[in-house]
Order: sequence, then C-alpha cells, then structure tokens
Amino acid sequence: MRKESLAFFKEIVNAPSPSGYEMPAAEAYRKYTKQFADEVKTDVMGNVWAIINPDAKRKIMLAGHLDEIGFAVHYVSEEGLLYFRTIGGHDSLIPVGQRVWIHGKKGRVPGVIGRKAIHLLSTKEREIKPEISDLWIDIGAGKKDQVMKLIDLGDVVTYQWEFQKLAGDVVSARGFDNKMGAFIVAEAARLLSEKRPDKDVGVIAVGTVQEEIGLRGARTSAYATGAEVGLAVDVTHATDYPSVDKRKEGDAKMGGGPVVARGANINHVVFDLIMKAAKEEKIDVQIEVEPGGTGTDANAMQVAGPGMATGLLGVAIRYMHTPVETLNLKDVEQCAQLMAAFCRKVSGKTDFIPR
Repeated sequence: MRKESLAFFKEIVNAPSPSGYEMPAAEAYRKYTKQFADEVKTDVMGNVWAIINPDAKRKIMLAGHLDEIGFAVHYVSEEGLLYFRTIGGHDSLIPVGQRVWIHGKKGRVPGVIGRKAIHLLSTKEREIKPEISDLWIDIGAGKKDQVMKLIDLGDVVTYQWEFQKLAGDVVSARGFDNKMGAFIVAEAARLLSEKRPDKDVGVIAVGTVQEEIGLRGARTSAYATGAEVGLAVDVTHATDYPSVDKRKEGDAKMGGGPVVARGANINHVVFDLIMKAAKEEKIDVQIEVEPGGTGTDANAMQVAGPGMATGLLGVAIRYMHTPVETLNLKDVEQCAQLMAAFCRKVSGKTDFIPR
C-alpha cells in the first residue's frame, strides 16, 4: 500500500467515531478526498460525499460507513463511577478489564472498565456471563462532582486500542468495522480520479454514518444521490480460525482477496460486472452467499426510493466487534482496486434490469 494511503488508513481508523458521533472520522475523510475529488460535501446527517464527474447523468453510489461501536455514559454514581450503555452490538465479556477513553467536554479522559474481582465472585456468579449493567468505568475520581467537571451524560466512550502492525501484511485495530470500508471507497474515488470512469457516469463515494444502529446514513444518502446503481463495502467474518464451522458460515480467509456477496440483496448484472472486473484485473475473490438481507448499507441502498441495483464487497476479518479486529492489508488494497474497476465498466447505457 502506498505511503500516503496507509497514513490515511491509520488516521481514520484511530479517529473515535461511535455511531452518531462520527465527526473526527468524517473530517479525516474530507481532508483526504479533497485532494482529488471534483467535489466534496457533507449533509445534515453527517454523511460525506466525495464526487467524481458530478455533472454526469448516471450515478454510482459507493458506501462505506464511518461509524464504529462504542459506549455512552448514562449515569454517574455518588462514588464517581460511570455506568454506560452500548452503541452497536457488543459481547459483554469483552469490556471487562479494558482501558477506555471517555470523550468529554475538556478532551478525552482515561478510564478502566471494572467488575468485581474473580476472588470475590461466588461460584454461581462465576458461571454467569456479566451484563453490561454489571460493569462500570473508573476514572479514579472519588466523587460524582469530580467526574461531572470532566464529562457530561451522553459523552461517548471508545477502547484505548489503535492501529497496530502484526506479522507480514496483517494489522489489528478497533474500528476496522467499518472505517476500513470508508477508506476503501475513498481509495476507489482516488483511483477513479486518476483513471476516469465513462464520461456519462458519476461516482459518489459516501462515508456513511450510523450504520451500526440501523443503516441510517446509507438510507438517506441513497435517496439524496438518486443513484440507480451502487456498491457497499463492509467487513465480513473470516472463518479461518478454530471453532468456526465452515459448513454453517462458509469459507473466507484473510489474505484470500476481496469477498463478493451473492444473493437476494445483490443485483445480477452488478454481480456479473464485479466478477468480470476481478478477472480482468487479475484479482482473486471469495464468494459469500447471502440468501436474504445482508445487514449492511447494501440493504438500505437496494430499497431506497424506486430501488437501486446494488452490489456488496467485503474484506474478511477476524474478531469482529472487539478491540482487536484483524485483517490483511492486501485484501483492503485489492478491494479498492476492484471497486474502481467495476465503476469503469459501467457506461451510460448499461442495463441493470435482471432478465
């Protein structure tokens, strides 16, 4: 991956952006895409559009969501302990013992997530998975009024985990789901600025918001862009580690290339064009079968307004919705290349009606 692209990837992944509070990631996206996009704008939801060929009649929408899972402070006890609710889906085993940042009114405040120590748990308590309501954040304050000088109710919380290189091309971070996708659509737009799509085709690369709590930004963006064709990109589950049953979940591995979804959420013409683009670009892909909905921005895009011819690309990651989501950088880079190649195969006359 080129140096400038990797620097942007690190920046956007490390930016705190729980659903509804995506502003730091959105700013990173704007700053990067303004270097090459014909037009960059932000809507009232917070979605950021980077546009190539803005005056073209046919429009392709690309979507990668800017938000990540996190927490929100909703109660502070008289002892100065912070209780929190989840933003997005969490395994309640993961937060125990984690270091976190509370993004308060005077900047970020360090804290730790506490639970009664194992020595003090009864035999019955040890057998029960803790609920989020059983946990708290300790910032070291002894009284509520000390806490309230630093934070307000509703302030968001993220784990103290950032982008880290592992062996080879493998990296780990919190928030690859799905700032990785926002990175990919930005990179696809950059590639399209260098090697343009058909003059009759405009590309709107959208960093969408609030995917983790209901695909909201994709829904409004799909309506506002008026695009008749679109590609979403999101993480998907790698199944190349112990305890995952491939008979149930399918076969996807890190380093195996971009993942291409096939099923009811996917337009047949779009799928065929993706596969042709992959063959021409010599990019190995993995197929993920999705008989119904996909739970991604592609769902909202497909049924927006009069409907959209939709495709879905993915990158296989391990340990989704944990602070150590893990992926291969080659898959990310190739996914952006495939997305751009697909856009170049679309013309003003391409017929997306399934026949």
